[in-house]
Amino acid sequence: MEKKDIDWGNLGFGYMKTDYRYVSNFKNGAWDEGALITDATVSISECACVLQYAQTVFEGMKAYTTEDGRIVTFRPDLNAERMENSARRLQMPVFPKERFVDAVVQTVKANTNVVPPYGSGATLYIRPYMFGTNPVIGVKPADEYQFRVFTTPVGPYFKGGVKPLTIRVCDYDRAAPRGTGHIKAGLNYAMSLYAIVDAHNQGFDENMYLDSATRTKVEETGGANFLFVTKDGKVVTPKSSTILPSITRRSLLHVAKEYLGLEVEEREVFFDEVKDFAEAGLCGTAAVISPVGKIVDHGKEICLPSGMTQMGPVTQKLYDTLTGIQMGRLEAPEGWLKVIE
Repeated sequence: MEKKDIDWGNLGFGYMKTDYRYVSNFKNGAWDEGALITDATVSISECACVLQYAQTVFEGMKAYTTEDGRIVTFRPDLNAERMENSARRLQMPVFPKERFVDAVVQTVKANTNVVPPYGSGATLYIRPYMFGTNPVIGVKPADEYQFRVFTTPVGPYFKGGVKPLTIRVCDYDRAAPRGTGHIKAGLNYAMSLYAIVDAHNQGFDENMYLDSATRTKVEETGGANFLFVTKDGKVVTPKSSTILPSITRRSLLHVAKEYLGLEVEEREVFFDEVKDFAEAGLCGTAAVISPVGKIVDHGKEICLPSGMTQMGPVTQKLYDTLTGIQMGRLEAPEGWLKVIE
């Protein structure tokens, strides 16, 4: 399939309509067979459950062109498992893992004309999502649902290179104990919008959320997990039942241990420890790792030794190794790359 005439090197991180998307509907207790369609419009009742009670879950992932010209997605089985868990928590029917992966493959394959070429710095972002569609006026789960997958080519999350971020300790809570912080639901992101806009207005790039029960432990940001590096080179990530289980974070921990021979620790991280770390970063699908240079706690600055000009050395190695795997420059662990054939 001939590539579309797109200025790949100047793409932003935004939505661009592509030719095909996948749609499957749940009705009378079962999912239909699903299909690729060209219509990008979603038509639902004004009283649809998603509009009244935010019954929606989603995933975010990417397709890449590797160095040898293959088109691949990265660990889609883990996205499928995470969406299954998200759906169960919001009383939604599970879209089966095998069908999820197949829907992603079908959608990417149908849109290969907008998968950016290797070396362009761009990728194809993939958004699987599900929502309640039938009218619901009383507070209860929907009876009917729609699962969809669309794609959009995107440029690097940070234009002009990655610069260390300045983040603040947020006064708002991201997730409550025994709440929904561990799933990828739209409602979690809606409640973070006020805090992120306020952070930007105050000159910060992101928020650091602490645990809502004690406000002594590091949780995550509004859309990424934290990763820290100790002064002796150990990679540490916060562990909590209210943190979203980032696929990128889990992959980085494997890379740290198995590829770089680093000691890895997933545990509770107390905010009092942050000043003692050598490096910090935010990890997620969009940017892989975004380095953190400074954390501000109500006027008190914690400046990471890695500085405000570039990634720290360990963070850089982690970034280079994982992106090398995703782009086919390094051998991937078995099952990590799903080739679109």
